Amino acid sequence: MPIEPIQLTVSVAAAYSNRMEKRMLPIGMTSLRKIRREDCYYVDKTDLLRRLVEGGQHYFLSRPRRFGKTLLVDTLQELFEGSEELFRGLAVHGKWDWSARHPVVRLDFGGGDFGDPDGVREEAESQLKAAERLAGIEPGSARVSIRFRELIAALHERTGQRAVVLVDEYDK
Repeated sequence: MPIEPIQLTVSVAAAYSNRMEKRMLPIGMTSLRKIRREDCYYVDKTDLLRRLVEGGQHYFLSRPRRFGKTLLVDTLQELFEGSEELFRGLAVHGKWDWSARHPVVRLDFGGGDFGDPDGVREEAESQLKAAERLAGIEPGSARVSIRFRELIAALHERTGQRAVVLVDEYDK
């Protein structure tokens, strides 16, 4: 399914306000919440994100390092968790169902020692354990893959919404 071209706009104001006051560039910032709260420049790609969400279920985004993948994952998390205040004035605001809050499981492989063959499994298990604790779910199995499925099912059952799984720094 082809994606139509979109317009990218700088949110809230043009490059300069009426007082010719410059905004801060969000260099190195990976949190949408921080960018919006500190009133930094932000290129609004939220309508594209909405269209991606509506057009499919599974995505693998492969981009070079320092290309904004972590900010993208963070923005998706904020969307699915229903953080409406962060999206006021952005393209997606009037087109998103803010009452539907989805449980989000976010795995981030940016840290950890992956020189050891068991490193990925141990990191995934550690993050899964933290997600279970946060959700108040007791692990029912010792196997990580089964626990992951059980977590997703429990979150869906508890909220009535499909769980969203976001994986960041998969390339580490």
